[in-house]
Amino acid sequence: MVYVTPRGVPDEATGAPSNQCRSWIGRVVRASAAVAALAWPGASLGAGYTLGLTPDADPASVTAAVERATGERPRSLTPLRALAVETRPVGLHRLPGVAWVEPERVRRLSFVPSDPLASRQWYAVANRAYDAWETPPPLAPVRVAVIDSGADLGHPDLAGRIVGARSFVGGSAQDTRGHGTIVAGIIAAELDNATGIAGLAPSAELLIAKVVAPSGTISVQAEARAIHWAVDNGARVLNISLGGLRDPRNPSRDTFSRLEQEAVAYAVKKGAVIVAAVGNSDQAPRTPWRFASYPAALPHVLGVSALTRNGASPGFSNRDAVYNDVAAPGEDVISTFPRSLTVERAGCPDQGYTPCATSEFRPPEGTSFSAPQVTAAAANLLGARPLLRPDQVTAIIERTAADATPQTGCRACAPGRDAYTGWGALDATTAVEALGGQLPARDGHEPNDDAGDDAFRLYFPAGEEARFVKASVDFWDDQDDVYSVYLRRGEKLYASLVPSVLADVVLALWRPETVSVSDLARQELRVRLSNRPGRRERLSWTATEEGWHFLHARLTAPSTPPVAYRLSIVRTG
Repeated sequence: MVYVTPRGVPDEATGAPSNQCRSWIGRVVRASAAVAALAWPGASLGAGYTLGLTPDADPASVTAAVERATGERPRSLTPLRALAVETRPVGLHRLPGVAWVEPERVRRLSFVPSDPLASRQWYAVANRAYDAWETPPPLAPVRVAVIDSGADLGHPDLAGRIVGARSFVGGSAQDTRGHGTIVAGIIAAELDNATGIAGLAPSAELLIAKVVAPSGTISVQAEARAIHWAVDNGARVLNISLGGLRDPRNPSRDTFSRLEQEAVAYAVKKGAVIVAAVGNSDQAPRTPWRFASYPAALPHVLGVSALTRNGASPGFSNRDAVYNDVAAPGEDVISTFPRSLTVERAGCPDQGYTPCATSEFRPPEGTSFSAPQVTAAAANLLGARPLLRPDQVTAIIERTAADATPQTGCRACAPGRDAYTGWGALDATTAVEALGGQLPARDGHEPNDDAGDDAFRLYFPAGEEARFVKASVDFWDDQDDVYSVYLRRGEKLYASLVPSVLADVVLALWRPETVSVSDLARQELRVRLSNRPGRRERLSWTATEEGWHFLHARLTAPSTPPVAYRLSIVRTG
């Protein structure tokens, strides 16, 4: 597994050639924009009210009627067809000529960081990273792991945010390349400290895991060890801006790793959100490449692709109809950079930041730098609601993304989910706002995506014959839920699955010797299959052998929200 460097390639989504790319694994488009103060709804003033006038109303007559009713002469809001009063307007909506009455509303400026380079962080504007708050938000601390090339551990914009660092390739976790420092800065550079840039996750505490060897390669062993270390040290979000080629049509060059998959499953089981770049196509057989890299192409991983400044999908950003979940800006992503490297350009005024970076990262661009923007959004959601489960965080980010369409700049993107941008462009503010509504249902017993040890074991309490499970499946992130049930020879099993909405969920039962429910060569091990996808799935089985049988729920067709279900299992002798 290595970092990759995209080349200048045609942009399939825009028809234009892409820029020469200088980062290792994800590149996107050029841009610069000022961080602007945006309007944000506020509370009412409390004492004031506004009265709207009907189109045919005479303002003078309505003014007189209001004054007679309240004893207060209303104030005209000319040229608007409206009046302002301070008195509580009881009954005023019934006066002739009054169309509506509402409390006086205020708007306030959103939080604008004081950091001097914040005006060049166009991606923060595109993501609406700060629009949800008037002042820096009071979020709970959230540990975020950056599994990368290390970081500049003494950087003035990062040192106070790093709570742990370790190298898994020997030596220290000090970054000598720059990639990891860029990622760390995007997530957690000190906010509003009048220095450098503004990180997108104000309460993030960084765990730095260095996995890039001196040769520039990354072994899966180092990555897996880093994932375990980060989770065991409290990481709630892991950013993995690295990848290996996925090619399901040619297994000889597909780099799937069971070790990597099990490390990701361990993190999810422990309650961590995994965010990974979908990768760039420079090491793929052709460009653009239609498959996301690993680990983005694993269940429960939030895969992030790239967007250009004008909303298009550049040709170097990998496509994927299933594992590309959301998109974020990936060009000119100004951030922190190792000071030991920027000093080589002594005349550059922005020492320690990417305007003074080495040529490889000047300017930074790629899906590597799209992913940490989504990581920051995940950290903010957990900071606001620490009890959220990983699947809830993922669902909120995906379902609040702004749909990418030809009208938003992505000419190849159809309405709804697409292979170029997944659910669309990250919208950090809408994601935070979603916390005030109905949250996605929690998905119980994850990860339980396959047979064997990957299944969740259902034990029956003594004297009880039935078990009930509430969980959910998601076509893009979690198609399969597998439960193991112990049956003795001659015991009968009855299972019923009821989805919350009409959806193509099927229920199957597999023999104890099953290794994987996805093994097409061993389908004879599946002994029962419900054949009426819809409102209720049922199956029954009398065991012909003793052992742990596998009850398998699969969502076989796309569904916009995750599909919650109730599974009932009865075992009788």
